[in-house]
Amino acid sequence: MPSASGVPADLTEDPLFGPGAQFHALFNDPRWALAMIRATVLEAAHPQIGAALLDNSTFVAHPWRRLRNTFQSMQRMFCADDDARQREAARLNRMHARLNGTDARSRPYDAMDPGVRAWVVATLFESAVTMCRLGGQPLEQITMEKLYAEFQAFLATMGDQAGHLPANLNDFWPYFDRMVEEELENTEALRIILYRLFDHLPAPPVLDGLPTVWAAGRTLAGPVIGAITVASLPESFRRKAGLPEIPGAQTVMQSAYLAAGLARFLPDSWIQAEGVAGLLFLTPDSDDPRARSITAVHEAMKRAGAFIRLVTPLPAQPEPARSPAPQRGAEEFFHAVLDQTGDGYLDWPDLAAMARELAGRLDLDEPQETRLYNAFAHWWKELQEALDTDGDGRVSAQEYAAAVPSLAGPALIRVAEVLFDATDKDGNETIDADEYRALFRTGFHRDMDNPEGTYSRSAFLNDFLSFMAGRQRSSAYDPLLTDA
Repeated sequence: MPSASGVPADLTEDPLFGPGAQFHALFNDPRWALAMIRATVLEAAHPQIGAALLDNSTFVAHPWRRLRNTFQSMQRMFCADDDARQREAARLNRMHARLNGTDARSRPYDAMDPGVRAWVVATLFESAVTMCRLGGQPLEQITMEKLYAEFQAFLATMGDQAGHLPANLNDFWPYFDRMVEEELENTEALRIILYRLFDHLPAPPVLDGLPTVWAAGRTLAGPVIGAITVASLPESFRRKAGLPEIPGAQTVMQSAYLAAGLARFLPDSWIQAEGVAGLLFLTPDSDDPRARSITAVHEAMKRAGAFIRLVTPLPAQPEPARSPAPQRGAEEFFHAVLDQTGDGYLDWPDLAAMARELAGRLDLDEPQETRLYNAFAHWWKELQEALDTDGDGRVSAQEYAAAVPSLAGPALIRVAEVLFDATDKDGNETIDADEYRALFRTGFHRDMDNPEGTYSRSAFLNDFLSFMAGRQRSSAYDPLLTDA
């Protein structure tokens, strides 16, 4: 019988969280990257999830940032520290409670819908099982049952009652098949992930500044990843959604899973998910000890990029300037900073995404997070009143560029004040080096002007307002809000 948490009683003696759980072994499996992409596609095929992604997510404009945030959240949710897990669950619930609306067909969506949340967990579990099967190492029944119990416990930690996922593994498979047959659709979010995201995927931070090398790799890898993902989806859904059957895709897909599985024989330090993720988001100007090696690799790759341009017909890729001008044009600022969702317009979901990113970086509790969201909401009202000239409820790049407004109104100053108060943990009206790093947790170093290594309230507000209102480039705020 299930326990109070919905987990079968005969499995509760096994650790459901922490290093001894089944999830942790899979989390560091290199095939998990392929499984995560597959699970994301199955999530996006659900009409409610697809609509929420389309309206609120930054996955198009900032896919690597969203990947990092998802990775960190999964780490917290499956860690051994119960307090950290409960805190993350509360944060996710607050975030999901803000995601609701209607899709293009006027159907409502709500990220707190228990059936929707159960489907997200179901896709993660089923994709983990599938990745092992496709990699030639199918899980034993008892292992699958333990893993399923862990995902049930994950859902229970979020506060969802037992019953939204089937009580046992035998009932799960009919549930999953029914969801695929009856609920999933060929949504716009699914099409963007499969046919736009991979073809236009921006470089991760570690490869920033190497456009030619990245373009060459993406030209080859993008279509292959898309084909692998489609081939790994349930056959019934591929037929229902009309997804293309590419000759040889099944063979390529199985080969990719097998090849990724071989990486498990590499030293553990090479394939630990945390280490790989840290390297992926490392930048050459970071104070991380590995940054020097990254810089050397960058120089070698720049030379390789020059050779690629000579021998291939790839379209010209703009090389970044060595010393970028401190100012940027209005439209560039609009697309790089304001349009967080990448849909070509500025509206509330873009500012909510900024608030969500900052709240996550600072690990804010509920009162501080609410204060930050309220400050951003007031700023959106100011922007809407000043810039929405056609009254359609959003601001286009043209409307923004034509007005060239000063954005440093009272509401934006309030945003800066909230950020300062949240960062100044000890309340001494200055931000020290450790507090500064808590805000700009991107691996780069910034020398503070004050010789004592502090950052005053007035200096903080001035820098933030100069960036957000005056379109001033910033070595701190650019990685925070513009990194892919």
